[in-house]
Amino acid sequence: MSEMMTAAKWAKELGVPEKKFKDAAKAAGIEPDQKKGVCGYYSKATATKICKLAK
Repeated sequence: MSEMMTAAKWAKELGVPEKKFKDAAKAAGIEPDQKKGVCGYYSKATATKICKLAK
């Protein structure tokens, strides 16, 4: 399985502001791939898709 990270960590790694990343995911209706408590974790494939929408 690919690495799972939070929206904040993916945004930092992919060079996108965290707010833009989260807003793009929400606007596109993309849910986290995995939930642990209140934290949502995204796979690299999902994060890359969100990143493209955020730019």
